Amino acid sequence: MIDQINMSETLIDAAKEVFQTMIFMSISEKEDQETKLVGNTYMGTISFKGDIEGCLGVTFEMAAAQAIATNMLCLEPDETVADEDLADAVGEVANMVMGVVKGRLLDHLESIEISIPTVVSGRDLKSNVGDSLRIVKRVSVESFEGELSFLARYNG
Repeated sequence: MIDQINMSETLIDAAKEVFQTMIFMSISEKEDQETKLVGNTYMGTISFKGDIEGCLGVTFEMAAAQAIATNMLCLEPDETVADEDLADAVGEVANMVMGVVKGRLLDHLESIEISIPTVVSGRDLKSNVGDSLRIVKRVSVESFEGELSFLARYNG
């Protein structure tokens, strides 16, 4: 059962693994969990179903999304990143973090299937699945701001 693992810790550890090994940036949990992201953001979500269902989300302020895409695409810091590349990068971050989380969940669950990521941009973005388990963690990506979320409900 998922209760056997600390999902908050699992979510942060999965993001750290992805950022350190694939994006070559540091990510850490912020001490201040009360502040909200302001301005335009990119949110990548990936849903899952099986023994539990829900979605994992990664949301980054615009500057963070640009820095992430720049690193992932091996661009120079001053190069312009197209909007579609920003969306692709944020979607891929959601996909990679969910892949790590899925691997850890399968130690405790029999089945979990994941969707392809969806990315939206805008202000005050939130996701909701009528969840019974809701984890939202504010993070720092280098000097930028972001948020990780894991929303789930149990089947059966």
